[in-house]
Amino acid sequence: MYIFPESLYTDVRLEDVSISEITYENKQLRQNLKRNHKGGFIRIFDGERWYYSSTTDIDNIQEEIDKLALMAKKNEKINEDPVVRKFEINTGEFLYFQDNDILNISQGEKLDLLKSYFPIISEMEEIKMWRAIYVDRKITKQFFSSKGAGLRFDYQTCAIGFRYSINVDGKTLDSIYDETTIDFNELKLLHEKLRDKIDKDIIYTRDAKPVKPGKYTIIFSPIATGVFTHESFGHKSEADFMVGDETMMKEWTIGKKVGVDNLSIVDRGDILGSGFVPFDDEGTKYNETYLIKDGILSGRLHSSLTAASLKENVTGNARALSFEFEPIVRMTTTYIEAGDKTKEELISEVEEGILVEDIRHGSGMSTFTIAPSISYMIRDGKIAEPVNIAVISGNVMEALYEIDGISKEIEILFSSLSGCGKMGQFPLLVGMGGPYIRVKNITVQ
Repeated sequence: MYIFPESLYTDVRLEDVSISEITYENKQLRQNLKRNHKGGFIRIFDGERWYYSSTTDIDNIQEEIDKLALMAKKNEKINEDPVVRKFEINTGEFLYFQDNDILNISQGEKLDLLKSYFPIISEMEEIKMWRAIYVDRKITKQFFSSKGAGLRFDYQTCAIGFRYSINVDGKTLDSIYDETTIDFNELKLLHEKLRDKIDKDIIYTRDAKPVKPGKYTIIFSPIATGVFTHESFGHKSEADFMVGDETMMKEWTIGKKVGVDNLSIVDRGDILGSGFVPFDDEGTKYNETYLIKDGILSGRLHSSLTAASLKENVTGNARALSFEFEPIVRMTTTYIEAGDKTKEELISEVEEGILVEDIRHGSGMSTFTIAPSISYMIRDGKIAEPVNIAVISGNVMEALYEIDGISKEIEILFSSLSGCGKMGQFPLLVGMGGPYIRVKNITVQ
């Protein structure tokens, strides 16, 4: 397809992107967009330096290759370079969404879908302001390399979301309801879930009281577990944070005990959803990468560059936000694996604690903070009154040893209405989630 220059490593990534975005505010249509664009990212490596170019002129990729090659230094041993040796040679066509292709859904059907939810949200007198959002995204990628890789594969997500402000006797709550899937038809069946969420939010707004600050046993819901795992542990497992940092390498020595025996955290790109990455942006096939296995630090996430630097294997985690960016180490779908207790058992064994059911946001590296949006006290093994919590926090490595219960129930969550940010590349779609986990000695404010 392309004539690659001799004695250099070259790869080409092409993207064909279709996006629909619809937004209503209080029944008024604010946005109805449908757009398509194509672009390409070209890299050349001579063993010392990388040379990059991105373009929307995909009919002239060969010219971009030739221009970059003029700047590089010929290297007859380029294929023996440790980074180049890490690049996989995968070939084939992997189109996963031909039977439910979102491109076959008309813009009118998407508008009608979103409007079908309006009666639920507009009939609630406690809701003063609201916004309804529909977003879908279909991306078909091609990847070619001078080592012989030749791939064509696709991604797809579609989502609805609602943002609303509740006011009950002067007490307020800003809340959201989002659902992301890969099948448009699944978005047609969420009316009762939205109604239940709004009803629960109204009761919470009316009854919640400020929490008494202190240290508590906390039960994290799957969304809280997912954010804790992603922000506090997933990012620390991205190997580009470790290259050249001896302190980080000592802290994250493979084989080191870092948590309770039944704790396993995994990242995998083969789960259909917003973290679906069958091949990364260097052409590496997805992997199931255990970051922690049975409490032991077992792996980290790599691009070819970091894998060569640390003398480890590639993991399929070199991802770029779009054809305008170079690939860097990013998560795909990261979660804690299921345990052996039911959610009810976790709650019944707590004399006094807190169930964090939903959150606004979270962050963390060595320490973590999570801002809950919906929480309940647990008293004598039962869910009690709702409480307002500003933030919960703790030390990440200490918290991994304070986990004393993990549920059998597990929920993997997807979102194409938000994403992960790193080094100027935001929002990259990822998946996260996990079981309910019970953690002792968490600071609550």
